[in-house]
Amino acid sequence: MYDFAIIGSGLGGLICAYILSKEGKKVCVVEQHFKPGGSLQTFKRDGRIFDTGVHYIGGLEKGQNLYNYFKYLKIMDDLKIRKLDGNAFDRICFNGNGKEYPLAMGYDNFVEQLSFHFPKEREGIKKYIEFTKNMVSAFPLYNLSTKAAEIPEEFFFQKNAKEVIESFTSDPLLQNVLAGNNPLYAGVAEKTPIHVHALINDNFIKSSWRMVDGGSQIADALIENIKKNGVEIKTNSKVVKLAAEKKELKYIETQNGERIYASNFISTMHPADMLDMLEGDSINPSYREKIYSINDTVGVFGLYITLKENSFEYRNSNYYCYSEESAWTSDWKKSYMFITPAISKSEKYADSAIALSYMDINEVAKWKDSKYLKRGSDYEEFKQVRAEILMNQISKKFPGFRSHIEKVYSSTPLTFRDYVGARNGALYGVLRDCNEPHKSFISPKTRVKNLYLSGQNIILHGILGVTIGAVLTCGSILGFEYLLEKIRNEV
Repeated sequence: MYDFAIIGSGLGGLICAYILSKEGKKVCVVEQHFKPGGSLQTFKRDGRIFDTGVHYIGGLEKGQNLYNYFKYLKIMDDLKIRKLDGNAFDRICFNGNGKEYPLAMGYDNFVEQLSFHFPKEREGIKKYIEFTKNMVSAFPLYNLSTKAAEIPEEFFFQKNAKEVIESFTSDPLLQNVLAGNNPLYAGVAEKTPIHVHALINDNFIKSSWRMVDGGSQIADALIENIKKNGVEIKTNSKVVKLAAEKKELKYIETQNGERIYASNFISTMHPADMLDMLEGDSINPSYREKIYSINDTVGVFGLYITLKENSFEYRNSNYYCYSEESAWTSDWKKSYMFITPAISKSEKYADSAIALSYMDINEVAKWKDSKYLKRGSDYEEFKQVRAEILMNQISKKFPGFRSHIEKVYSSTPLTFRDYVGARNGALYGVLRDCNEPHKSFISPKTRVKNLYLSGQNIILHGILGVTIGAVLTCGSILGFEYLLEKIRNEV
């Protein structure tokens, strides 16, 4: 009998396990995969390390928000990190014209670097930055606080990012540069709320970092710490049933027939997956209807490229490339993200590269019932055709790139679905929609009195979003003032 059983060992589950075990709770983490970590996992191809989901992280400068959270979790000092280019952590490119528009670290530097390219728009860029600073102050946990700035709630939930960005400048190119890294949140022009754009961009403007030799070091450090606190991690334990009675969860059951009993439960799964497994009448029909009607974000097609030794120079920026002058596109033929992961053996050369472009899971629907590495030759041919098209786009941006390649591997939303358990292979879980803000807001508290939610679907995706979500979940159990005081005292 545990105090808490946590379903899922991704970042949200591991942080919840740390916080609760630190408070003396008996905790068990249940993971379907053979290895804990979720999207923090890395994998190797030809000796090169590739990230599943952690490509870069913001807010890790001393005293900044994620730094403070990681200090509390006692993992900050264990991480190997490399700071991205301060004058251009992201480079936004359009039309293959060779120009690169920088997004820079530091509020003043952000204004200066963009004003060089848009000298007539300096005031508009400054207004954008001031707005972003004010916007994030309305989210207290973003700043390790329980006090929020007074900004009307309907504004940041009901205004879409595109129209707000366009209010600062009439220059169409600058509008799209400011929205240029929206693949970080799978932005949809008429739907993505401004708070999603502001929170994510502000965090990277504060400071941006790559994890040297992969993001799995975050999971490894957390796992070591929670094991010291007595947390039990059960791997190869896919949960198939949540048994509830009279609005209380009694136990969870795994595929191998094991029943795990606890006083309380936390699910980091997609809420719809959780409802699929929940038996009994503890959830009313209206809540079920709300959860099942939420749309998910798009999936992703990925290229994982191994490079010849000391051949292709390491790029200390992330590239967002568009074939048209518009950043608001989900057309995989018109946009992609390109990065070279940071490695400890060299700062001059890259040993691998990653390219990501959007892909709807419906494009691979004919293989939806197949299993990883057993999808057939027609699936491999499909991926090869897509890979060639994307490689051609990359070669336009980086002439001669193909000559540096050793091998190319690829993935689809089906890979993501099966590898990390993402419902429908969705890149970032539920889609936040400013037109229906309350529909896509999911509380960590459910209608089952001892069942809580955490993970990327309740507040925001990404390392910071999931960290804040875990604090929100545990705060609703332990008390927010109490928990935040504990966190602040240990920073």
